[in-house]
Amino acid sequence: MNSTPVKKPDFEKSLARLEEVVRRLESPQLALDEAMKLFEEGVQLSQECQKQLEEAEGRVEILLNKADGKLAAEPFEPEKENES
Repeated sequence: MNSTPVKKPDFEKSLARLEEVVRRLESPQLALDEAMKLFEEGVQLSQECQKQLEEAEGRVEILLNKADGKLAAEPFEPEKENES
């Protein structure tokens, strides 16, 4: 059995889809059920985009904070969210 790792959605594609969701939500002819589905999708897309931006920011900070002044990429481990 060959297991393929799940690929993260592309940031630009997620952002474009989020913009499309927002445009559709602004439509006065949108049914409530469809609006709720779109809203839920939009929230998920927004959270994923925010997470990707935070990870990118963390990688940039790692690069800028090298003590010897040389730029070198390091793996970035985002902080795990506290589950209450």
